[in-house]
Amino acid sequence: MLMSRILEDKLASLYRAGRLVGGVYLGKGQEAYSAALGCQLTKGKDILGTFIRDQAARIAWGEPLLDAFRTYFGSVLGPMRGRDGNVHRGRPKEGLPAMISHIGSMTGVVAGMLFARRLQGRLGDAVGVVTIGEGGTSTGAFHEGLNLAAVEKLPLIMAITNNQFSYSTANSRQFACENLIDRAKGYGVDGYTVDGTDLVECLRVVSTAVRRAREGHGPQMIVASLLRLSGHGEHDDASYIPDAMKQSSVGRDCMVVAEQRLIAEGWGTAAEVESWRAECRSAIEKTMAQVTKEPAPDPFKESWRALSTPELAEGMWLE
Repeated sequence: MLMSRILEDKLASLYRAGRLVGGVYLGKGQEAYSAALGCQLTKGKDILGTFIRDQAARIAWGEPLLDAFRTYFGSVLGPMRGRDGNVHRGRPKEGLPAMISHIGSMTGVVAGMLFARRLQGRLGDAVGVVTIGEGGTSTGAFHEGLNLAAVEKLPLIMAITNNQFSYSTANSRQFACENLIDRAKGYGVDGYTVDGTDLVECLRVVSTAVRRAREGHGPQMIVASLLRLSGHGEHDDASYIPDAMKQSSVGRDCMVVAEQRLIAEGWGTAAEVESWRAECRSAIEKTMAQVTKEPAPDPFKESWRALSTPELAEGMWLE
C-alpha cells in the first residue's frame, strides 16, 4: 500500500511538471482493497487482470517498479517496448495480461485464459482476478465474460470497486439496484460486500473468495465500497464530489485506517511505518534515476509490428 501511494504521488508530480505524456490515473483511496487482492495470488500461477487504479495489486502480485517506470517514461527496455506511456502494460506469460481501456473487456479475457488452461489440462487450482469499477459493470463485455465464467464454473474472482462515481456520473444514474452485489444472484455466483477502506476486512473477505474459487465453487463476486480520493485522472479536479461524501465513512483514507489499526493492535510501530516509507521512497527514486537514462524507441529502427508476432513475442526480444 505504501509503495503504491508513494509511487503514484511521484507519478502525479511528474505529470504536473510535464515530464509524463498520456494520462495518469491514481488508485488513491483503494490501496487496501487492491493490495488485498494482489497478495492472495501467486505470480506465475494465478492471473491478475487489473484496471487503471490497481497499482497496489500489481505490486503485491510481484510487478517490479522497473516495469511501471519504464512504461510511463517510454523506455525501450520496458515490457511494452516504449510503445505506451500509460498503464497498458503486462506480462501475460506470468499471468499479468496488459490492461484494456475498453471497460469490461478484461472480464472475458481472464475468463478465456482460465478456460483455455482448463482445456489444456493445466489449470490446477489457479484462479483469476478481474478488477473493475462499478461503472464498468454496466457494459456488455462485463455481462458476457461473467456469464461465461458462471456457466463454466471458472475460478474467477470478480472484484468490483464501487468508488461512487463512474468518472463524474453518480451511482444513482448508473444502476437501479440497491447494491451491486444483488447482481451476483442473477449470475448464479457467490457474492460478498466489504468496506474497501478497511484493510483487515478486505483481507478477510478476499481470502475467503479466493479460497472458494480454488476449491471449485465457481466465480466469486466482491463489491468494495469506498471513495476515489482523487479525480478520474490527474486531468480531473473531481469538483463534482460532494463535501458530505468526502466526510462520510466511504471517504476515509484506507492508508490512515490501516496505519492506525496496525499500531493499535501492536502489529507494528509508528517508527517502523516511517522506516517503510523511507525504504519505498528510496527504491522509487533509485528506479526512476535508472529509467530516465534508458533509451526510447528509435522510430527509424523500430519494428512496429504487433508485440505478439514471433519476432517480438514476450521474452524473445530480450534473448
